[in-house]
This record gives sequence, C-alpha cells and structure tokens, in this order.
Amino acid sequence: MGSDDMDVDEPVRPSGETNNSLYANDVSAAKLAAMQTHTKATAVRSIEGWIIIVTNVHEEADEEALHDKFGEFGEIRNVHLNLDRRTGYVKGYALIEYTTLEEARSAIDGAHNTDLLGQTVQVDFAFVRPPPGKGSGARTGGGGGARGSNRGARSGRSRSRSPGAGGGRDRDRDRDRDRDEVL
Repeated sequence: MGSDDMDVDEPVRPSGETNNSLYANDVSAAKLAAMQTHTKATAVRSIEGWIIIVTNVHEEADEEALHDKFGEFGEIRNVHLNLDRRTGYVKGYALIEYTTLEEARSAIDGAHNTDLLGQTVQVDFAFVRPPPGKGSGARTGGGGGARGSNRGARSGRSRSRSPGAGGGRDRDRDRDRDRDEVL
C-alpha cells in the first residue's frame, strides 16, 4: 500500500439486515457490538484511528501517567491532554487515539471506572452517532451550541451594553450635565 492509500473499514450492517453468509453476519454483529458506547450510541472512526475520551482526569496527570495506564491495551498513536491556560493544570479530560477498534474497545472495557492518580476515570468513545431515535442524526462529535436556548429570540433590551447605546437617555443626561458645567 502506498503512502497516499488509506485503510477503509468495512461497512457495518445493523443486526436486522440479512446477509448471505451466516459467518459474515456474526462478524458484523460482533463489530457493531464492539462499537457500542455505554449509552448505546455507535462509535465513529476518526480519520486516522479510534479516539477515546477519558474524563475525571486528575489535574496533575501527565502524558506519562496516561501512557502507563492505557499503553497496556494497545499501541497509543496520540495523546491529547488539554491544559488550563491560567493554572497550567489539566482541564480534566484526555483524548487517546488507538489504531484499531479492538485496542480502543479493550481500553474502554479495561479502564472504565478505574483509578488514575487517586480519581476514578470514565472512559468511552469520543466520537459517536446518537442511538436510533435520539437526535436528528445531523450532528456527530461533541458539543458546540446551546441546546434549548432562545438564540435569535428578542428580549426586551438592547444587546449592546456599551455607553451611548442605551436608547439615548444616558447621552442626553451627559450632554445636559456638560452644558451646565460650561455655564
């Protein structure tokens, strides 16, 4: 395989679909089961591998501690550990990338609800499709946007709170005060 070629995973069929080969159907069902998260959503592969998210990470954890804990489950391709700019401590989560689904699944199964530096960490797939019947299916991955907000709805006040934008009352008062000081 050349350096420009990319490995493409076989499409996984839901267990309700039929297949000519019983063995192939068993393999697809097993792979689909391996891709299930704790909330029954289906994991999605990133461009280069399978990424898991580790939450409740101790603020003084470092990449070495994560490699020690998660290296036993497979070859770690990448570790991303966000730090708080102000304090310099870990924000409380880490993203760990594995090459194969099996390695990522074994890390999730083996490290979920275990101890890391005195704190119990939770581990799951970072990128998922919502479970059937949940969500619109248009969004994958994490967050962004306020759910249930009235974005775009007008409240009774101006959006700008800067001086001079409050409907003119403050501006008129300042002008009258300045005129009185001159006289």
